[in-house]
Amino acid sequence: MTTFLALLRGINVGKAKRVAMADLRAMVEGLGYRDVRTLLNSGNVVFDAPASVRGAPGPRIEAGLTDVLGVSARVTVVAAKDLVTVVDENPLAKAGRDPSRLLVGFLASAAERKKLEPLANQPWGKEGFALGKGVVYTWCPDGVLESAVNKAIARSLKDGITSRNWATVIKLVDLASQAD
Repeated sequence: MTTFLALLRGINVGKAKRVAMADLRAMVEGLGYRDVRTLLNSGNVVFDAPASVRGAPGPRIEAGLTDVLGVSARVTVVAAKDLVTVVDENPLAKAGRDPSRLLVGFLASAAERKKLEPLANQPWGKEGFALGKGVVYTWCPDGVLESAVNKAIARSLKDGITSRNWATVIKLVDLASQAD
C-alpha cells in the first residue's frame, strides 16, 4: 500500500467550488482508497492506495469530483515519500522566514519544469526562486499576490501548477505520516 497526497486546485477557494471535506473524503473512499484524511478545509487529501485499486489516482479523483460532487478541479498527486523529499530539499527554507510567504508549487508534469528553467537564471532581488524535482520553491517576502516571481511562473505555466505555503506543506507531511 502506498500513501499519496492529492492536491486539488481551486477547491474551497472562493464561492464557486466549495466542497465539504466529509463529502470529499467519502468520494475518495468510494474510489477504493483507504485511510482517507483531509487537512482542514483546504482541498488537500491524504490517502492510502491498495495494490488492488487500478489506475492513476489523479484522473480517478478528478472524475469522482465531477461525477459525484459536481465540481471540476485539476488534481496533482504526490507520493508521501516524495513530499518528504520536497521538504528536505527546499533550498529556500530558513529559520525565521514567514511560512505563509514561502511557497511550494507542485508541477503538473515534467514538461512544466522545462518551461521554468529560464527563470532560474534571472535576478529576483529579495525574492527567491529554486527548482526541485517536480516542484518550484518561491520566497515572497513582500507578499504572494504581488510577487514578481509568482507572476512570472503564472505566465509560464498557466494551469500547470498548484501551490501550497510552507506551513501547509509541513502539516501535510505530518498528516501523511499518521496511520490509523
